[in-house]
Amino acid sequence: MLISYFLVFLLAAVPLFELVTVIPLAIIGGLSPIPVAILGFLGNLLTILLLILFVDKIKLLLKTRKQKRVAVTEVEGMEGEHTNGTHAVQDSKKQKRARVLFDKYGLPGLTIFGPLLVGSHISAFMGMSFGSSRGLVTGWMIASLVIWTVVATVLTNSGVSFLAPDLKENGFLIRIFK
Repeated sequence: MLISYFLVFLLAAVPLFELVTVIPLAIIGGLSPIPVAILGFLGNLLTILLLILFVDKIKLLLKTRKQKRVAVTEVEGMEGEHTNGTHAVQDSKKQKRARVLFDKYGLPGLTIFGPLLVGSHISAFMGMSFGSSRGLVTGWMIASLVIWTVVATVLTNSGVSFLAPDLKENGFLIRIFK
């Protein structure tokens, strides 16, 4: 049973998963809401703090990868292969969405709405990329993660209690790890 709580921590720490999905899945799976909320929050926060701490190195790594892709595109263009005629690599949809959030609502909007729309890790990274200070991004991300942890935990636990009260004793995660 302890392994299922450890998985909550690990999955919340992975950038592809977010605590707003991990927490509901774990509660629906039959795990206790309070430990799930705490572990989900801590797992997500740990990787956010590491990202903020090492953002300069991550930016350098991404810039190097982008330059390599541009160089490959230019070489392919010289060889006569089909290219779209541009040499700059386009930003992803999530990066564009994050930019719109930041431009419209500032850092608070990006960090509060970002975890739902683009992901918490991208929100933190883009907040730093747009020139915000480490302290501000850290503070707003902690506030955002607290809000989304509470919202996800309360709504899921209320829904499970109301719609399927037997899941607390007989959830799929409890059955798997018995």
